Amino acid sequence: MTDHTADVVILGGGSGGYAAALRAAELGKSVILVEKDKLGGTCLHRGCIPTKALLHAAEVADHVRDAGNVGVTATLEGIDISRVTAYREGIVAKKFTGLEGLVKARGITVVAGEGRLTADRAVAVGDDVYRGADVILATGSYSRTLPGLEIGGRVITSEGALALEEIPARVVILGGGVIGVEFASVWRSFGVEVTVVEALEHLVPNEDIALSKALERAFRKRGITAKLGVRFSGVTQTDAGVTVTLEDGTAIDADYLLVAVGRGPASAGLGFEEAGVTIDRGFVTVDERLQTNVPHVWAVGDIVPGLQLAHRGFQQGIFAAEQIAGLSPVPVPESTIPRVTYSSPEVASVGLTEAQARALHGDAVVAYEYNLAGNGKSEILGTAGIVKVVRQVEGPVLGVHMVGDRVGELITEGQLAVGWEAHPEDLAPLIHAHPTQSEALGEAFLALAGKPLHAL
Repeated sequence: MTDHTADVVILGGGSGGYAAALRAAELGKSVILVEKDKLGGTCLHRGCIPTKALLHAAEVADHVRDAGNVGVTATLEGIDISRVTAYREGIVAKKFTGLEGLVKARGITVVAGEGRLTADRAVAVGDDVYRGADVILATGSYSRTLPGLEIGGRVITSEGALALEEIPARVVILGGGVIGVEFASVWRSFGVEVTVVEALEHLVPNEDIALSKALERAFRKRGITAKLGVRFSGVTQTDAGVTVTLEDGTAIDADYLLVAVGRGPASAGLGFEEAGVTIDRGFVTVDERLQTNVPHVWAVGDIVPGLQLAHRGFQQGIFAAEQIAGLSPVPVPESTIPRVTYSSPEVASVGLTEAQARALHGDAVVAYEYNLAGNGKSEILGTAGIVKVVRQVEGPVLGVHMVGDRVGELITEGQLAVGWEAHPEDLAPLIHAHPTQSEALGEAFLALAGKPLHAL
C-alpha cells in the first residue's frame, strides 16, 4: 500500500469536483482528484452537453421544416442519426480535451480509479491511499428507476437513449420532469411519435403552474401526447418493442420506454457511512457551509440535498475550495439558483413560484404575466410563451418564470432581480435593447411598478 498526500483530495471529477479542484489550486493548494470515469462527469459526457447538442440538432430540423414560412426554400430530407451522433460526440470531445488541459495546467494530480472514503479521512483507490488535510466528496448521481422496473433491452434510461443508433418510430417516456420533456422535444423534432406519462397533474411539476400549462399547450400543438395524473403499471417487451400499461387500463405500444423519473445520489458503497459521514436517504448531510459531520470532510453537488443542477454543483465546488482556503464565501440560497429546461419551448425560472410565495406571504403577493405575443423578437422567432414575475406587495421580486424559445438566455437577469431583492420600481427604469426578448421582462417589471407600457 502506497500513501500519497495533498492539501485537498477530491472524490469525483464532475462539475462540482473539478470546479473545487481548479479553485483550490488557484488558491495555492495541492490537489489530488480521483475520478473513476472521465473528467467532466455525467454533465459533460452523458447529460447536459450531449443532450443540448441533440436539442440543437432538433431545433435545426424544425427550422428547416418551417423555412417556407419565412420565404426560404428548403427541404428536410431526413435525420442522419450517425452524423448527429458524430456532431454531438465531437463537441463533447473538444470540451473534454479543454478540461483536461486546464486541470493539467493548474498542476492538479488526476487519479483514474474508483475511490472509497476510509475511516481515517483518506481516499483509497485499490492499494493506494490518498490523504488530504481536507476531503471533498463530489460523487454525483445516477438515473433512478421505479421499484420492480428493470432497465434493459428496450427499457432504457437517458444514457441508453443517447446510445441509440436509430431514430425510433414511437417512444413512451416515463416522467414529465426536465429529462423527460427534453427527450420528448428532441424525438418529436426528429419525427418520433411521443407519449409522456407523468403521475402528477402537470408536466415539469416543480415549476410555476402557469409555466406547466403553457408547456402542455405547446406540446399538444407539436403533437406530443401527455398522459397526466396517471401512474405507470407495468411494461412487457419483445425483440421488436414494448407495451406500456397504465393504472387506468391504458396500453401503449412503442419501440422503447425511456425511464426518466429523476436522479439519485451516488453515495452507496463508497465508504461514507463507515467513515462516520451522516447519510439521509442516500444524500450526504451537510451544514450551510457544505461541511459534513466529520471535520474536514465536505460534500458538493448532486449528493447534497437540493436542486440537482450542474451549475449548482459547480458553484458549491468553488465555495468548498474557498472555505478550505480560509476565505469566507457567501452561501448562495437555493431560491436564487436559476433552473432551465431546454425543451422547445424552453422553461426557465428562478425564485419562488406564485403558490410558494403565497404560502409564505399570504395575500401580500402580486404576480404579473406578460404574453410573448406582444414581444417583437418573439414574433420574429415564431415562439409563443409568457414571462411571469412574482413580487411581494410593496416589496422585492420573489420569482421570475418564463416559457418560450430561448428564454433560458434571459434567466440571469431574473436571478439578479431575485438575488439582490430588487423592487420592480428599481428595475423599471433600466433599458432593454430593442428588439430583444429581454423586453418582455422589462414590460413585466414596468407593470408591477404601476406603469405598464405595452400591457393593459
